[in-house]
Amino acid sequence: MKRHCLACDLNEDAGLIGDYEQWHRNVWPEIKKSITDSGIHNMQIYRVGNRLFMIMETDDSFSFERKASMDASNEVVQKWEQLMWNYQQQLPMAKQEEKWLLMDKIFDLYP
Repeated sequence: MKRHCLACDLNEDAGLIGDYEQWHRNVWPEIKKSITDSGIHNMQIYRVGNRLFMIMETDDSFSFERKASMDASNEVVQKWEQLMWNYQQQLPMAKQEEKWLLMDKIFDLYP
């Protein structure tokens, strides 16, 4: 099992943030299936203010390239991603079209 941590920002609007959280209380079944089909065994998203923090636990079959390829060919995932862009904004250091950025681990109590 491997853990990946990512960050993304939401638009700073209380109504939009509430809507985003509502969508994530009722994630479409096709989205959940696309997540698990890619080798992700667990995913959690936390929020503070407008900053999101995602933890993904993956098996050895998972790669970001494979996930991106799977997502690109999945119409439902594309529809979900377009919908989520209404609520999300890029981190200041993100490249064009980057949304979630992989975070570097800088501390581990039990390395």
